[in-house]
Amino acid sequence: GAIIYGFPAKKLYIVGITGTKGKTSTTEIINAILEHAGKKTALSNSIRFKIGEKSRLNKYKMSMPGRFFMQKFLHDASKVGCTHAVIEMTSEGSKMFRHKFIWVDAFIFTNLAPEHIESHGSYAKYLQAKLNLADNLTKKKNSVLIVNGDDAEAEKFLEKKADKKISYSMSNSKPLDLTNGIKMRFDKTTLYSPLPGEFNAYNILAAATFAKEIGITDEIIKEAVENFKQIPGRAQKINGGQDVEQKFEVYVDYAHTKESLEALYKSFPNKNKICVLGNTGGGRDKWKRPEMAKIAEQYCDEIILTDEDPYDEDPDQIVTEMKVAITKKPVNVIMDRRTAINIAIEKAANNTPENNVVLITGKGTDPYIMGPNGTKTPWLDSEVAAEEIKKVLQNNS
Repeated sequence: GAIIYGFPAKKLYIVGITGTKGKTSTTEIINAILEHAGKKTALSNSIRFKIGEKSRLNKYKMSMPGRFFMQKFLHDASKVGCTHAVIEMTSEGSKMFRHKFIWVDAFIFTNLAPEHIESHGSYAKYLQAKLNLADNLTKKKNSVLIVNGDDAEAEKFLEKKADKKISYSMSNSKPLDLTNGIKMRFDKTTLYSPLPGEFNAYNILAAATFAKEIGITDEIIKEAVENFKQIPGRAQKINGGQDVEQKFEVYVDYAHTKESLEALYKSFPNKNKICVLGNTGGGRDKWKRPEMAKIAEQYCDEIILTDEDPYDEDPDQIVTEMKVAITKKPVNVIMDRRTAINIAIEKAANNTPENNVVLITGKGTDPYIMGPNGTKTPWLDSEVAAEEIKKVLQNNS
């Protein structure tokens, strides 16, 4: 693929981002900063593929598609005059050698937590797949490695070869105020963002650290971050016509690990949380099911378990493995995902107190519900949630 498309990685400044959580969000924030700085960019992540002004949804259910796809993507970006390509790089992509010949100028590590264990065979192999991605730093001059110094695996990544290594930490961004969006220190300025949660503060810090390293000014970084309002499927606020007087909110989030689920729930303190969740696709990471159920029990006021991506596994069995782990709170099992979302929104609209938030997790921008024998049901949580908000409001009027 690299030969056919003329080794396109040589012709672009390539930023690779890996981690268990925050990859997609960090790629989007970096892209926003680069665009605000006047750069023509290409972007590849689990949400979309963007080349210059053209963007299309990623419907592959793979953050990093096949080897020929990735090489053609970079070739097309170079062909239309893009200067920078921002790429989400995954352990699955590493396992399939999809990162080969995608030589990066900058590589960012966000964090690591147990994930894809059944696919890789062990946490150690999952970690190694991530570490292997950093080897792409050795082919270009002035390469930079940027690592979340607060993560337990930071030192392993910092051992990788690069011309420059930078470690970032939230301790350098305090005081951190998460009361209404994000207010944080960066370098000599204060950044404001409408994005919720400490997890997004980390994503912003990673993006800003990279941007400053390549010479983008604090002023441009600040403006880009403040103007960046929302990431599809990542703590995405859904408006289906409800106004301030109705006093309930609805969010859609990808949250597919217990760490990301907990980070999302902790971002809404003092709220009555009505949580709609299923679990990872059938046949994979079964160990997470009770763990994620316990997180929901700890943080949610009301829990609705529903179908997600069963693939060839019995969806009732997946949900049962979650339900049995919840012992202290009542659980409502509604296997039809649309009905589950509708009932959650109805509860939020009619419940007292009036500080209700519906948190719909697990799929984010995934375009299908994956069923047996490769069947795909077109789906988008954000669209369904908006439709169900309108229905509930009409029924209440």
